[in-house]
Parts: sequence; structure tokens; C-alpha cells
Amino acid sequence: MAPAMYFTFVALFISGATAYTNYTVGGKSGWFFDQNTNTSSANYADWAANQTFDLGDYLIFNTNTNQTVVLTYNETTFRSCSIDNSSDSDTFIYGQGNENFGQPLTVAVPLTIVGLNYFFSDANDGIQCENGMAFGINVSHGVGLPPNLNQPPPPPYVEPPSNADGSLTPTVTNESSGAGLSVGGNVHWMVWYSFMLCGIFALLLV
Repeated sequence: MAPAMYFTFVALFISGATAYTNYTVGGKSGWFFDQNTNTSSANYADWAANQTFDLGDYLIFNTNTNQTVVLTYNETTFRSCSIDNSSDSDTFIYGQGNENFGQPLTVAVPLTIVGLNYFFSDANDGIQCENGMAFGINVSHGVGLPPNLNQPPPPPYVEPPSNADGSLTPTVTNESSGAGLSVGGNVHWMVWYSFMLCGIFALLLV
């Protein structure tokens, strides 16, 4: 391989490999809250301030089921430390569904919206959020979203038209076709002509 081609290949490989980054929230401290001292395991605002985030990056929350991971684009929701008055279109909760406390949990959240993204834990009626389990980041465009995160939403479901009685089964009609009527008419005339010929033949024999 020629040197120029080799370095071009290496440059493209490095560029593709470093286009997106996985960030472990809080570093080695993870995403945890000590309920005895009402303190978070890291200063997440300081951690976020030292990072640069782009579309397609992931935030990895190493945590357990004692905490929640909430992503919102609504600053009012973020400031309230509650999802009670949030909208389904701008606030998302990750890692729900496990009713057992203290179970290890890893939550991967893709960054898909440019601008301010807010994260917090709303566990313990917002106490965790109020005591450090919250941070905001500013997401830049970077190289844009990768194909797996840049798919258009599926088209909305359209119900097929219903019949007059409300059923969805296509109506089947049993009307005879014009061709069938024509064949029936031809048979009728053939029978009539047969009788006529038989009558004439009988008269000739008399």
C-alpha cells in the first residue's frame, strides 16, 4: 500500500472511531445517592462542565434501582425535580420496571437533540435531585446522528375503510356478469330453433 493511501486510510479509521463518545456519568463514582447522608456519589454538575457532548454520543449511567434516570428538554421540569407535570414529548424516564431496590443497573442514553439536555433522578420524591443528582449539558451537532439513531418515525396507523355495518370485511357481491346473461340468452334461442326444426321435419314426414 502506498504511504499516502495508508495514511489516508488510518486518518479515516481514526475519524470514524472517534466520531462518537460514550461518557460514563460521574466517572468511577457512577450515579448513586447515599440516603443516610443525603449526598450524591459525585458532583455531576462539575463532571458535566468538563466534557464536550455531540449528537450521537451516549451517556452511560452505572447505577442501581435506588435511583432513576430522567432526561428532559424542559428546564421547568428540571428545576422542579419532578415529572408530575411533564410532557411525554419532552421528558423520558429510563430504567423503570424493576420493583426490587438495590439491583445493579446500567442505563445508556443517546444524545439525539442539539441544545440543552437535562438529567436528574426523581427518586425519593425529588430529594435526590435536590441534593445533587442533577445536571445539564449542552449538546452540539458534531458530525450529526449516526444512521441507527437517525431513522424517521414509522408512519401513523391508518384503519382500513369499514362497510356500512361497521365491519372491516370487504363486501362480496354475487351479481351475474353481462357475459353470463349473454350466454343464457344464446342457449334460449338455440332451444327455440331446435323445436322449430323438429316441427318442420315432422310436417314433411306427414
